[in-house]
Amino acid sequence: MLRRLVLVSLVTSAAGVGGLGPLPPLPLLSAPDALTVTISKSGHRSADGTFKLECGDKDGKGAEARGDHPAAAGACERLAGYAKAGKDPFAPVGKDRMCSLQHGGPAVAHITGEWQGRAVDARFSRANGCEIERWENLEPVLPHLSHVRG
Repeated sequence: MLRRLVLVSLVTSAAGVGGLGPLPPLPLLSAPDALTVTISKSGHRSADGTFKLECGDKDGKGAEARGDHPAAAGACERLAGYAKAGKDPFAPVGKDRMCSLQHGGPAVAHITGEWQGRAVDARFSRANGCEIERWENLEPVLPHLSHVRG
């Protein structure tokens, strides 16, 4: 009896009706990543502003970039690299991390939207060595400002 119950459970689970809920969406049907990137105090009019960035898969051949972001193609490629590596480019600097006391300028950024199926609400600055590194690791999603370092 127990053997029959296990066999029936396996068959129904494999068929997607085992009570575990609906099957996850196919990657081909997933919504593209959509982000709003707001930059201020960079010292460059062309870098400051609010930009839309949408990254989707182009026929399985890489990231397709859309939106008014000034470096959309490169930004989508950078984000695709993070996704492939399984890393979170929006994670804050760890609270226990030691950071150098250097100032990279007053530039700040705020990124909101959805990336890899999860909500994003991340803030960036150039207030110390760790934050400068975090900013530069996300270039060209964020503008290149290394010349502003103090």
